[in-house]
Formats: sequence, structure tokens, C-alpha cells
Amino acid sequence: MPDLLLELRSEEIPARMQRKAAGDLRKMLTDGLVEAGLTYEAAREYWTPRRLTLDIRGLNARSKDIHEDIKGPSTSAPEQAVQGFLRKAGLSSIAEAHVHSDPKKGDFYVAHISKPGRAAEEIIAGLVPDIIRTFPWPKSMRWGPASARPGSLRWVRPLQSILCTFGPETEEPVVVDFEIDGIRSSNITYGHRFHAPGEITVRRFDDYVSKLEAAKVVLDADRRKEIILADASNLAFANGLDLVEDEGLLEEVSALVEWPVVLMGEFEEAFLAIPAEVIRLTIRANQKCFVTRPQGEGETLSSRFILTANIEASDGGKEIAHGNGKVVRARLSDALYFWKTDQGDLPDLVELEASAEKFGLDLKKPLDQRMARLDHLNVTFHAKLGTQGERVERIARLAQELAPIVGADSALASRAAVLAKADLTTEVVGEFPELQGAMGRKYALLQGEHASVAAAAEEHYKPQGPSDYVPSDPVSVAVALADKLDTLVGFWAIDEKPTGSKDPYALRRSALGVVRVILENKLKLSLGIAIAAAVSSALAAYEQKGEGAVSRGVVAMLDSRIRDYKGASRLLLEAGLISNLLKGGLAKASSESFGSADQEREFFDSQRLMELEASLSPLIADLLSFFHDRLKVYLRDQGARHDLIDAVITPQSDDLLQIVRRVEALGSFLDTEDGKNLLAGTKRAANILAAEEKKKTAVAETVEPALFRQDAEKSLFAAVNQAEKQAGEAIQNQDFSAAMLALSVLREPVDSFFEHVLVNDEDLSVRANRLALLARIRTATGQVADFSKIAG
Repeated sequence: MPDLLLELRSEEIPARMQRKAAGDLRKMLTDGLVEAGLTYEAAREYWTPRRLTLDIRGLNARSKDIHEDIKGPSTSAPEQAVQGFLRKAGLSSIAEAHVHSDPKKGDFYVAHISKPGRAAEEIIAGLVPDIIRTFPWPKSMRWGPASARPGSLRWVRPLQSILCTFGPETEEPVVVDFEIDGIRSSNITYGHRFHAPGEITVRRFDDYVSKLEAAKVVLDADRRKEIILADASNLAFANGLDLVEDEGLLEEVSALVEWPVVLMGEFEEAFLAIPAEVIRLTIRANQKCFVTRPQGEGETLSSRFILTANIEASDGGKEIAHGNGKVVRARLSDALYFWKTDQGDLPDLVELEASAEKFGLDLKKPLDQRMARLDHLNVTFHAKLGTQGERVERIARLAQELAPIVGADSALASRAAVLAKADLTTEVVGEFPELQGAMGRKYALLQGEHASVAAAAEEHYKPQGPSDYVPSDPVSVAVALADKLDTLVGFWAIDEKPTGSKDPYALRRSALGVVRVILENKLKLSLGIAIAAAVSSALAAYEQKGEGAVSRGVVAMLDSRIRDYKGASRLLLEAGLISNLLKGGLAKASSESFGSADQEREFFDSQRLMELEASLSPLIADLLSFFHDRLKVYLRDQGARHDLIDAVITPQSDDLLQIVRRVEALGSFLDTEDGKNLLAGTKRAANILAAEEKKKTAVAETVEPALFRQDAEKSLFAAVNQAEKQAGEAIQNQDFSAAMLALSVLREPVDSFFEHVLVNDEDLSVRANRLALLARIRTATGQVADFSKIAG
């Protein structure tokens, strides 16, 4: 069968666009071929800085003839229906249709459509120009005299030639002829811009690849990566060094060259006084070069770096390496200046005294100075959520609240939170934002901070994705949770939630980070309480500062009538009010929840309390739902069954660790014979009960043993009482395996009940009593999970 070779050659395509563009070309062309009635055996895309190439094997030489019968309306149908049928079938008049008869339906119209197949060359010649004109480049341009014409061709960089050949291996392939804006397809391409700029005539893919290779072009991007990595590693090893591998940089460099030539450059050892991260990022960002380290010396870097040229220079690359070294030295000189400047005193220390006093900062320490400047400059975090300084206040207050729960020292957590954002105003982070956090850790250690405080400065941003590591130091955990919870509560309060695929503030990532921090550190933490603590932190800052100063978004979420409620922020946590709200509102609050009788009266005598509950509950419930969605994604990635997760989670579930343990215990139980049989019986009971409730059949409020007529009823009643009690006690002790074991005793009595007892007895009181017994089964098992949501 014939093969198709297509190459679109242009000026240099930006490295970040190449891989996706090649994939888009393959998808657009193969989709178009299939839609036109052609099939193929395989398709693969290739790319270099100057070309996108597609190799399609086993393509049909011709599309199939199409014969289709389109059934129309009755011959007695109104004219409107007939016209609709003609448009659908593509007929010009009803005379072109045929009349068929049906013994039951009578006569009706049928259109017999025949479309002859088309040659593949014809289809390709029409398809490729359309693809080129509609190609989804992120950015594109017009060029040359034709650019003045409306509708002229756009491409990422000026398109220079199109190669398109088609034919089987046993015959001479043909050029698929078409033209777009003066560029006519051919069987000609060009090699390396400097080494082999002349014309190259090709027939099919195999000789195309070999001729390009001879013309100093490696077509396969993955092979270019292998060449660069192998040559760089070997060159480093030959000089007694190890290459510091960087997959992202390797991907980028392979997209900058068609003929990779690896060379080594050098800079002065004095620059090694700069932190390794800064050196690496300076060389990576500005020169796209790899750094090296002495063999077996961990994170210590050497003064040599690896660069990738696109030509084989006559001097062996000495001038290229020398030129790159000059640029690297200039960049490292800047980095050294930034590094030293960050460790010196700021010139405006007098102006920072008020901020230093507010945060308890020591202006003799460089990082403390940077935090004071961050607050003094009123750097905006978000227009509706205040400044970075105000946010640090909230995070520090919240981290201090969370510290005892996660096993951290409250003073260290507060100090870490105060310094966590300080490196935002450093010179190094200003030049290299990617080093945010990492530089905070280095500067914290340099000024003698506790190791946990320094670690939290970097780790509180973690995890930043599903594969990123999770902090385990308790201080880092406290600050990481505080940072993410403050972000989520704030954006929820100003109604800036993620919508569809849009998540400009990375709130899904923040929520997943909270989920991972809690679960992977096995924290027993109520998310409802944590959310309430974040609100409490914002309110406390608001009360301390006055209206308009801090936490504007969170306060705006509350009714204006309770904004001046003194002490609300502290009592929210101390009185345990939020936990009561989550469990069902103020009706379940007890005097033991309050610190004093006066506090109790102050809350219960005030209408404002009801308003506070009404204001906070929707935010907490909505955020919990958002966390549940992230938890489901996380657990599914871990291999958990989606139906078991749904069965365990309720809108009020706020203990993530408990949810996970419930899912694990439920999954283990359902893998047993008792579990499978109990599931079947429980679902049968639930279905019967749901059907009767839908019909508004009377169900007794309580089970009355006096109405039992059969032993199976008595046995089930006794088993339910036992299982309900034992399962409840096990759940109180967080022993979910024991809870499942307690429920397993229901298996036999449930089976016996359905075998010997007719639920819908003629006696209405007996029927209502038996339905109540089924309700007790649902209640007993519902302590562990909603069995009706489990598949099977």
C-alpha cells in the first residue's frame, strides 16, 4: 500500500512549540484522511527547528465508493417534510427519489445515493492547504509582499517549502501537486543551513531520513536528545566531572539544533561562592547550558559547563566555547552582585521600623529587613484580599493555631510564616522567580534561624503538583497548610472559584496540596475546623486593624451587621462553634463547649451568632465539597474504586484520613464472601425501602418486637441491634476494620429474612414494622458507608 511523506519547512520554529505542532499536524491530517474515507496503518510525526514532518504508512490509494439509502417521508406527507428530505439527501427535485412500499406504512420516498471514491492524491491535495491555512499556532505571522493582501498565508515563521510525495515502495512515488500562496509542493528539501544548504531530491521517507542525515540534519528529536545526553556525559566524564542532568533543558536544547555538537566551556572558580541553584539557573536560563559537578561530590558544582552548538566549527568549537564563557561570566557577575547585596543592609531601615515592630522582626538580620520592606511597600497580593503583608499576618496567625494539631512548636511556626515570603523582595528572586522559597531557606540559615524555620521558608509552597514531594517537618506542614487554606478561603470569599478548565489562581493545586499534606503525613485534622480557623484568622486581623485594612474579601463575605462582633474570632475556635455547626447547627451546642457561662450567654443571647452561622456555613460546605473532589482525584490515582469513595464521603465529611481508612476497610470487607453477600442483602433492603417510600407506604417510626411473626424477624432484629452498637463503638475508636467485622454478623440473618419473610404483608401494621426493620439495616450499615452507591 502507498505511503505519504509530508514536510513543511520554514524559518526556525520556537522550541516550545515544536512538539505540539508536530502532533497537531499528525492529528489534523489523519483525521481529515479518515473523514474522507481513507484508512492508514501507521503515522508518526517528526520535527526539527526548521521543519515539521509526517510519515504515514499503508494509506489507501483510493477512498471507497459510497452507496447509501436515505429513507424519506410518506408520499402523502406535506410539502415541508418533502423539502426537508430533499435537502438532507442532496436531491434537486422529488423526481430523483424512488418510491418504496411497505404493507403497514404505505408508500414512502427513498433516495439512493452513490458517491464514487476519490484518488488519495486528490484528497491530500485538497486537505493539506486547508490544514496549513487553519493551523493552530499560538502565534503566527505574515511575511513578504503577499502579507499586504487580506487573507494571506500565516505561519509561525516564514514557510519556505513543502515536500509531499505519495506512492508504494515498489513504484516511483508521485508528487502530490498543490500550491498555497505561491509555494508549490515538490519532492525537494534542504539540509543544514550552513553545512548543506543545497537542494535534496527525495522519494520516500527512508531515503529522506538518510539524505538529511548526510546533509547534517538529525530528523528524530528523541535521537537528538540521546546524542546530546550521551556526548555531554562522556565529555564531562573525560574531564573528571559528572553532568547535572536536566530533562527540561535537554528537551529545549534538542529543539534548538538540527546537528548537535557538544562542547565544554569554563568560568572562574570565584563564582562558585554563589549558591549552586543560582549558578545553575543563570547558566540554564541565559545560555541553555548544562552545569557539571566534580565526580562524587554531591551538590557542589564545578567551574565548567556543557553547551550544544548547531555546527561543526573548523577550530573544533574553541571560539564558540570561548564566546559562551564570556556571556556566562557576565551573567554570573550579576548573580554574584545580587547574592552579596541580599546579605547586606537595606538603605531605608528607618522607614521599616513600624513594620518590624508589627511582625517582631530584628532589623539587624537581612531576611527580617526584606520582610519589613515587603510589608512597608504594601505589595498587593490581590486587590480584594489585601497586601502581602496582611496575608503574612493571617498565615502566621493560622499557622500558630494549626501548630499543636500537626505537632509543631507554635512559636517556630509563627516565625517561619513571618519569614516565608520575605525572599520575594530579594535581588536574586527578583531576577530568578523560580528560586522563590529556595533562597528564603538559604538566607534563613545564613542568619542563624532554626533549621525547621529555614525549611518551612522553602517547603511551605510544596507540593506544587501531583508528583512533587510533600513536606514532613511539622513546622513546614503547619505553614504549608496555613498558606494554602488562607488562599482558598480568601478566593472563595470573593467568589473567585475555578470554573471549568479555568483556574487562574491554581486553587485546585492548593486544595490537592492540602489533601496530600494531610494524608501523606497521616494527620488527624478536621478540615471544617481548619477552614473556620482560616476565617477566624482573617476576622482577628480585621478586628485588630479596623475596616478597610485587612482581609477585605473574607469580611465582605460576612453580613455587615456582625462585622463589629467583638471576640468572635477567638470564640470561633475556643468554643468549638464551627464543629457544632458542621454537626448540625447551634441546637447541638452545649455549655461545655464554652470557656465560661458569660461567653455562653453572650453567644446564645445574640442574634448575631445566628447570622454568623448563616454566613460561614455555606462557605465551609462549599469548600469541603471542593476538597472532596480533589480527594476523589487523588484516591482514584492511588487505585481506589470510585464507588467506594462515593459511598464513604458525605457532605459533612471533613476528616480526610478517616475517609481513606474507611475506603480501605470497606474495600477489604467487600472482597470477602461475607461482604459480597451483605452488600447484596443491604442493597435489596434499601431498594425495597426506597420503592415503598416513593409510594408513600407507611413505615413505622420504631421497630416493635411484639409484631414479629417469624423467627427470621427476631434474629435479624437482634443482629441489627448488636451490629449497630458494635459498629458504632468501633467507629468511635477509629477502628473501621472492626466496624466491618461487626456488620458481617448481619449477613446470615439478612439472607434468612429475605428467604422466609414477605415484607409487604397484608397486615399494614406488620408491613410497616418490617419496613422499619429494613430501615434499621440501612441505618446500621450507613454508619460505615452508603451501600446503595456501591456497584455490584
